[in-house]
Amino acid sequence: MQPMTTLPDGRSVPPAQADERTTLTAWLDFHRETLALKVADLTDPQSREAPIPSSALTLLGLVQHLTEVERNWFQRVFGGEQAPLANPAAGFDGFTLTPGQDLPGALARWRTQIARSRDLVAEAPLDATGTLSAQEAAYAGTDKVSLRWILTHMIEEYARHNGHADLLREAIDGVAGA
Repeated sequence: MQPMTTLPDGRSVPPAQADERTTLTAWLDFHRETLALKVADLTDPQSREAPIPSSALTLLGLVQHLTEVERNWFQRVFGGEQAPLANPAAGFDGFTLTPGQDLPGALARWRTQIARSRDLVAEAPLDATGTLSAQEAAYAGTDKVSLRWILTHMIEEYARHNGHADLLREAIDGVAGA
């Protein structure tokens, strides 16, 4: 396996030749690092801006949302835990902004959730399964999903939202790319 390298912005580049688990977790971590990069150096008011006229989406809302996504897929689905919402005031999907929530607090909850997610899957085989809610199972056609499926889904979830974050950040202060 080749050693991981870093980009000039500090993100770790996933190894080009690695086993499946290393590849999946490295890409998920890459996308987590990308989200952190997209919100770096923003003021709290900037993180609350919804600069795209046709959308209420904000960078703070994305951080809150991805906290809930991590919590749902790793704690609830994979771990079978009855985990309450990380920020109940933000709603089930986490997008709602509330006066008492700020970017530093949201980032701290997100990072804590990532650490919990990593702990839950650290020793689990990729074929280990979690149980979907009835609503999620209706979409998937089954109530069981493998850790492999969850990791792949999380990569997709972050990649999609990082595209949104890139557009939002560029509209807020002109910072683009990555």
